[in-house]
Amino acid sequence: MPLRVIFMGTPEFSVPTLRAIAEAGHEIAAVYTQPPRAAGRRGLELTPSPVQREAERLAIEVRTPTSLKSEAEQAAFGALQADIAVVVAYGLLLPRAILDAPRLGCINGHASLLPRWRGAAPIQRAIMAGDLESGMMVMRMEEGLDTGPVGLLEKCAIAPDMTAGDLHDRLMSLGATLMVEALARLEENTLTFTAQAAEGVTYARKIDKSETHVDWTRPAAEVHNHLRGLSPFPGAWSEIDIGGRVERLKLLRSTLSEGQSHSEDLALLDNLGESGGILDDRLTVACGAGAIRLVEVQRAGGKPAAASEFLRGAKIVKGMKFS
Repeated sequence: MPLRVIFMGTPEFSVPTLRAIAEAGHEIAAVYTQPPRAAGRRGLELTPSPVQREAERLAIEVRTPTSLKSEAEQAAFGALQADIAVVVAYGLLLPRAILDAPRLGCINGHASLLPRWRGAAPIQRAIMAGDLESGMMVMRMEEGLDTGPVGLLEKCAIAPDMTAGDLHDRLMSLGATLMVEALARLEENTLTFTAQAAEGVTYARKIDKSETHVDWTRPAAEVHNHLRGLSPFPGAWSEIDIGGRVERLKLLRSTLSEGQSHSEDLALLDNLGESGGILDDRLTVACGAGAIRLVEVQRAGGKPAAASEFLRGAKIVKGMKFS
């Protein structure tokens, strides 16, 4: 028998799961999402969240409270008499009264292999740390931060040059499929939950703008992970003189320079120039140890461009240096 579901989510990452739940035939009693935010060049337009737009397309009631702490909001939530609440990147803390209101509680789609990367930015932190795999988990929610027991998981390899945007899109699709499976098992009363391991806990704190400037003195692998972990948003950046004007350049895609698995080539790269120095006509940049080659960049006010396209319009030559 289909479940009566409350869906709680906000960004684009949540939309495929909402759509998949609806297509699976479950009754969605209401959608909770963050209120519309100011947007536009002057911040005068209120823009609904991606989840709100999808819910309206599906003709589902949308609720946008700024908090769930009041008795009135909790009573309104409870009055929906839901079997289950599904949470995917909602953005508000759920008080105990909300967690306890649905008959089967609240479950969360989380984009990491818990207990690694609990918190706000698991996709970015996994790549910035050089992790080789990530995944999606369906967990039962508790008052602690992503501490609940896990019902389902699906792993996903992180390729050497995969960006946070690439992993986001992969896990977004994976999460929708996994959540529908979890709901099907709940219908059949066959979904079991296992406590998370006590070891290996890490926290994925929110990305701060102060982290986005590139430190070229770090080893090439760390610089590469930093760039791809912040791509496409907010984007790692560095400054360079282009035609007599210092410009901030977003560095969206990179790869480790060829031959870095060989110690002799690595030693050669280390002696080619200062950290941040341009080593050739392909945007290969020296790091504290080794080098990376930039694959995609974005000038201020411009669109993302392949390095080859960027070089046709910017005179960047060997010997120049990023700040």
